[in-house]
Amino acid sequence: MNKDLFRRARTLCLLLLLITGMANAQTRAVTGKVTDEKGDPIPGATIQIKGTNSGTAAGPDGTFKVNAPENATTLVITYVGFASQEVSISGKTNVSVILQTSSTQLTDVVVVGYGTVRKKDLTGSVASIQAKDFNKGTFTAPDQLIQGKVAGVQIVSNSGQPGAATTVRIRGNAALTGTGQPLYVVDGVPLDGRSARPGLNVPELGNVPGGNALNFINPFDIASVDVLKDASATAIYGSRAAYGVVLITTKRGTAGEPKLDIGASVGVSNIMRRINVLDGDQYRQALQKWDLGNTNDKGSNVNALDAILRTAVTQNYNIGVSGGSDNAKYRLSAGMLDQQGIVKKSDFKKYTVGLNAGFKFLNNKRLGVDLNVISNQYQENIPPITNDAGFGNSLLGQALQWNPTESLYNADGSLNIKQGSAAVNPVAMSQVYHDKSRVTTILGSISPYYKITDDLEFRMQYSINYSSGIRRTAVDGNINLNTFGINANPPSGLGWANIGQNELATQQFTNTLTYNKEISKDLHLNALVGYEYLKFTNKGAYMNGLGPAQAGGFGNYGLDLTDYIQFSNAAGRNITSFADPVSELQSYFGRLTLNLKDRYMLTGTVRTDGSTKFGSNNRYGVFPSFAAAWNISNESFFTKGVVTNLKLRGGWGKTGNQEFPSGASQSRWAFQNNGAISQQSNANPDLKWQSDKQYNIGLDFALVHDRITGSVDYFHKTTSDLLYPTTAIQPAASQSVVTWKNLDGKIVNKGFEAMVNASIVQGKDFSWDLGANVTFLKNNVTGMAAPIYTGQLNGQGVSGTLVEIIYNDMPINGFYTRAYGGMDKDGQSIYPNGDSLSYQGNPNPTKLLGISTTLAYKKLTLTANMNGAFGHKIYNNTFNNVVNISNLRGARNIAEEFFTATPQESLSNRVTSSSRFIESGNYMKLANVTLTYALGDIGHVVKGLNIYVTGQNLFVITKFKGFDPEVNVDKSSGAPGADSKTGMSTSGGVPSAGIEYQPYPSARTFTLGVNFSL
Repeated sequence: MNKDLFRRARTLCLLLLLITGMANAQTRAVTGKVTDEKGDPIPGATIQIKGTNSGTAAGPDGTFKVNAPENATTLVITYVGFASQEVSISGKTNVSVILQTSSTQLTDVVVVGYGTVRKKDLTGSVASIQAKDFNKGTFTAPDQLIQGKVAGVQIVSNSGQPGAATTVRIRGNAALTGTGQPLYVVDGVPLDGRSARPGLNVPELGNVPGGNALNFINPFDIASVDVLKDASATAIYGSRAAYGVVLITTKRGTAGEPKLDIGASVGVSNIMRRINVLDGDQYRQALQKWDLGNTNDKGSNVNALDAILRTAVTQNYNIGVSGGSDNAKYRLSAGMLDQQGIVKKSDFKKYTVGLNAGFKFLNNKRLGVDLNVISNQYQENIPPITNDAGFGNSLLGQALQWNPTESLYNADGSLNIKQGSAAVNPVAMSQVYHDKSRVTTILGSISPYYKITDDLEFRMQYSINYSSGIRRTAVDGNINLNTFGINANPPSGLGWANIGQNELATQQFTNTLTYNKEISKDLHLNALVGYEYLKFTNKGAYMNGLGPAQAGGFGNYGLDLTDYIQFSNAAGRNITSFADPVSELQSYFGRLTLNLKDRYMLTGTVRTDGSTKFGSNNRYGVFPSFAAAWNISNESFFTKGVVTNLKLRGGWGKTGNQEFPSGASQSRWAFQNNGAISQQSNANPDLKWQSDKQYNIGLDFALVHDRITGSVDYFHKTTSDLLYPTTAIQPAASQSVVTWKNLDGKIVNKGFEAMVNASIVQGKDFSWDLGANVTFLKNNVTGMAAPIYTGQLNGQGVSGTLVEIIYNDMPINGFYTRAYGGMDKDGQSIYPNGDSLSYQGNPNPTKLLGISTTLAYKKLTLTANMNGAFGHKIYNNTFNNVVNISNLRGARNIAEEFFTATPQESLSNRVTSSSRFIESGNYMKLANVTLTYALGDIGHVVKGLNIYVTGQNLFVITKFKGFDPEVNVDKSSGAPGADSKTGMSTSGGVPSAGIEYQPYPSARTFTLGVNFSL
């Protein structure tokens, strides 16, 4: 099948190339000159024949000559720093062109909360990324499009699995509870932030990583992503904006004839980077080196990791139809993504349909309505790779530990399943494990509006975001596990099955009144007032059980175990359901922006939020902000030379956080088995909003006729009134009822960020653009009354150990463990301070870097994007507890590093947590490179044909020994993910940072694609 796909792609490319050799049309010469408003020539200006890729560049004196087809009617003239201009050449052989200056970086329209503003009116820190600047490649969710593109924003993939969640941090880490993720708003609709995919905790195997809540959005449909970073920009979203706001705008139809956009691609993926363990020959040498004899030398030479990996194929097809008139515009799109994972039996299939439409009514066209619908379903096959399994109970750990001298198969071809042993054959585990999920989402909104006057508009928006997830998991009993496998006490081999179902729904009612008026020649006013009501619901049900208490358990009836789960053992069956208390948010908000003489800008914002989540004494919170800007370059004393634009910004604001369980401020109870009821939380009527106060000072600039643009910002953010679930002072009963409180203490994030974009070369045939952004971060905790621990390790000798601390004068999630002092002559670890624990490093990057470049030569364009993080540490839980030296005694494999290390480590060396396994997390990754060939128009049908090749995750420069330094395995304290008995999703505990534990490896992908219009 894979060969057929590539054969078809190759044939398509050859046909398209042949078509370009069709008969040439007759041409005619057109000459002219390009000047600015002062009459000065503009050398290097680009002159292009509209509808083609043919053109030329103006010479040193601004003159040009171009050979245009006889039927050509228009030239398009462009140059950095000037507005593009179209010039008619119908019946002409000579034209004069005067370009008008245009400070595009300061006059573009930018999406902000509940509307747009001219960029020159912007006073807050906002980054806007257009579709042409997105990362290239195949992505399942839109957050991956901007990785490395925005200063102050760190985006980390939590897992290499297709569809996996990402961690997004805007201006540092301040999450004591919850996820710390920004608020996402899609076409004016704020998202819930949670995925409806049911959580899963399999006995012995652990919690499976969560999915990405943005998977329902098709990246093909996205027009722009705007990131609101400082509080003066985010305060309009009040209590949900503490961690920043990301505004996603989808593509809209434009007036004109119907246009059909088509994109298709096929790609192949392999593992990007490996953990080096011993091969069969090295393992035999290790047995001799440590005097272990030949008992565990089984005579073979196998690579168990390769046995569960594959070359994965990805197919991606998208189509969009758009058009309409000035009074009725539409865009309808559909997409299909079929992405195999590099681990066998893992894949991600996604089907999306989107509709955007806008209509205007009445003779004066003052009445209008906008419609937006996104409908999506994605299906996953999920492998048994978990966050917190024992050292040998996750598929990756099983592969890394497998004795490389022992065959995975018996002589008769059957799988080598070692009954009574803790060594699990990873191929067998892959075959007996079946985990499938399906999530269906619809996001729909209708927004009628009426322009009361030319300057005053009322708009109402109603939206609903409904998502339903179902997950069916079955593990056959023919595997050597203890709970339901053949290692259990008789009867054994029972098997285990689980069915989970979740529903999430958000309803939104928003009413806004916007006034946008040129009061006078020197004064522009933009004012907004609004009311909003949001309602959130979340409920679900789970059922799981062991097979009947008889040999073979569920048996072998040719059915998935979840299809006859009622056959399970009643004594080992769990049935549960939940319905979170409905959460409601009522808000009043307003914003006023003034622009005086295009020099002095003022913005004031206030939002009042009332939430049912909080205590009765603090139900409402007020979130104000203000900001000012001075456009220095528009002052009479400013002479525009090298510096063409200069704007100084400053602002302060307060935002909040309500990311904690609904009903947590009340006395909350839960139904249990057999008629029991248990209390989950105590009431706290004084529980109030977590507060984030931030000030920002920034400078925007443009140099050399806007060929170089950029900005520099300093920010200081303080998080206080920290929300945290406290328990009674020890000693207390196990699983004491929690009381949510606001803790004393503050988390401070401060730093500098800078970005610059430069058009280095702009010639007739060659151009080169370069962009870079850098961020310097410092994080510190102060005022805590007592330390909070998190960062839970797993594996032999350390299960349940916490290695991270949140306490005064340290960064949040600082590593807190034994200091390692090397190895003594007997191969025993030295701990200079004994078992005393101390601060051992910062898991939060102190520097972020992103680099993008585009080189174009005639019809070829090369685009490359790199990103990196520096100044942080990673705890390598995999090396500590999965591939350590003690494995040799149990006929398991070890990391090559331990085999070659001197002095030789003793097999009796204690397995424990320490700074020995804290490594530098510094890395620089070539995230994606794309080479595009623009064939242009083919005949009168195919328009703008492009063929491209993209490589993703091409290489990473790092000293980290794990699969990928871009990692954030969820090692929160408090058993996050799902309950081990019921499978129900749980809120988890305190988030961790920077711990690696046998994750799904990252993939290197090469994609061949084509896009064009009809």
